[in-house]
Amino acid sequence: MSPILSRRSLLSLSLAALPLAAGLAGSMAPGAARADQPSEVRLDYAYYNPVSLVLKEKGWLEEELKAQGIGVRWVLSLGSNKALEFLNAGGIDFGSTAGAAALIARINGNPIRSIYVYSKPEWTALVTRPDTGIATVADLKGKRIAVTRGTDPHIFLVRALAEAGLGDRDVKLVLLQHQDGRLALENGNVDAWAGLDPMMAQAELDQGARLFHRNAAANTWGILNVRETFAAEHPDLVGRVLGAYEKARAYALAHPDELKAILAAAARQPEPVIARQLERTDLSHAAIGAEQERTIVDAGLALRQAGVLPADADVKAAAAALIDPSFTAALKP
Repeated sequence: MSPILSRRSLLSLSLAALPLAAGLAGSMAPGAARADQPSEVRLDYAYYNPVSLVLKEKGWLEEELKAQGIGVRWVLSLGSNKALEFLNAGGIDFGSTAGAAALIARINGNPIRSIYVYSKPEWTALVTRPDTGIATVADLKGKRIAVTRGTDPHIFLVRALAEAGLGDRDVKLVLLQHQDGRLALENGNVDAWAGLDPMMAQAELDQGARLFHRNAAANTWGILNVRETFAAEHPDLVGRVLGAYEKARAYALAHPDELKAILAAAARQPEPVIARQLERTDLSHAAIGAEQERTIVDAGLALRQAGVLPADADVKAAAAALIDPSFTAALKP
């Protein structure tokens, strides 16, 4: 079966890491001296990462770092693929992705570590309009499917098609960012869409779209990643960023109505849409470790079986290198 994601296209998740490869090994060695303090810390915010929106809204990280003269710059990520591109290019220091997307990026040379859980979501499903007659994954044969390459919805689609015995030659993938995929489904330009919340919830409530294939277990965790060199050079700053994240996560859990309002304003969605998204979003986790690693490994093995990852890819070793539980272990309870 032909792979849906070619090895060449997967490299776009982690544009070559050559500028970082030389001369940085020493900074990763035990006991290496820390680099000079940065003038700013750069983070992404994303509609699929509710905690990031609360943290940005409240300004707690800015308050935490102000005394040291460190600024904070926020960059919008429209999907895991964009967050991973920003991380690899050095445009951000911290980026929000799905766990499986981070694994693929790591395998393809993007030097990142996954250090924190911002959500346990069911944020993706396969979506269609009521008039298409599509009821199962098998019905996608010969159909046009909108998808954002290198994201959890894309990986979810790859796994679902493989389980149904379908490959890339059996369907027509239309590569669009998430919001454009929703519009393409609404306008009849595609037959199905590998959806992502909150746009998926919007399609459900506004257009009566149907989530015809769901599998919560195949949604990998919402993971905060850091550039490996940044973590090695500024471990204290990583800890302070996660401390601020924890403050925002605790606030989100304690103030669900305000969380809903913050997400609605940021994503420019009505509160019923955000409420549907939050029904599928568990914010009760923060520590990263064995449970997340198992889920990510399962996704990686499925992708290798489908021919998406090279047959010789050491998925378990890559996941172990990706996940760093030391920072959440150091967080105060």
